[in-house]
Amino acid sequence: MELNFSKMEGLGNDFVILDDRAGQIEAIISYPDLAKKLCDRHFGIGGDGIILARESQDHDMRFVIINSDGTEPEMCGNGMRCFAKYLYEKKILTQRSMRVETLAGTVIPEVFVDENDLVTSIKVDMGAPVLSCRDIPFVCDHETGIEESIEIPGIQSVTVVTVVSMGNPHAVIFVPDIHGVDVEGIGRAIEIHGRFPEKTNVEFIETVSDTELKMKVWERGAGITLACGTGACASLVAANLTQRTGHRALIHLDGGDLEIFWDKDSGHIFKTGPATLVFEGSISI
Repeated sequence: MELNFSKMEGLGNDFVILDDRAGQIEAIISYPDLAKKLCDRHFGIGGDGIILARESQDHDMRFVIINSDGTEPEMCGNGMRCFAKYLYEKKILTQRSMRVETLAGTVIPEVFVDENDLVTSIKVDMGAPVLSCRDIPFVCDHETGIEESIEIPGIQSVTVVTVVSMGNPHAVIFVPDIHGVDVEGIGRAIEIHGRFPEKTNVEFIETVSDTELKMKVWERGAGITLACGTGACASLVAANLTQRTGHRALIHLDGGDLEIFWDKDSGHIFKTGPATLVFEGSISI
């Protein structure tokens, strides 16, 4: 079977995007097997994951994302921006504000275009953050997990995390110097820690000011990536709850910057940033 694809990236978080509204791809190969094949950077296209457009009964479109290791996360903020650009520029959807079905619920991206009707940036209504430990889920004696101590085997000092869900779980760790952090060692250990029954993403945050944060991320199922949109949202929430920032911050990730705003009136998080088409092609599977 010949598959047409678009390779896209959002701040260096890269994806292979496919149109499977008819379900023809899934009838040939399982999505986890397809993701492992296509995301291989030596023998495939290369990517942090694949994203598939599927029909939805009650939304404009359904968003399916599979990590490079074959696992299926609930949502991906950078992937959603790429998805919205893909849908609009391929004329699959013509409206600039879209209701997208995800495993994390309804997500509403809005595209902004130039004089040539090409998407320049995307603002995504990410919904409200989830703080209940039971719903994240995170094993904890308290209702919320704000600055909770967690012990990691092999690491002498206790790590302090603030846990937030943006439809997928995040453990946010504030550090004095982001460049001195063992992102892989600590990130991997916390991802699979027993207090996170469904594993977790891990964000390391250095506070620059009350309106700026620096971030590095270890993503569940993908490892170190250049950016994580849901992680940036969770980090702003954690920074606000621990009185490090206000309701808005510019977050500097390895792949670029995201503007995050927590609208306390609606309770929703809004994320604005770019998405870029890298190349298009076809591949036989």
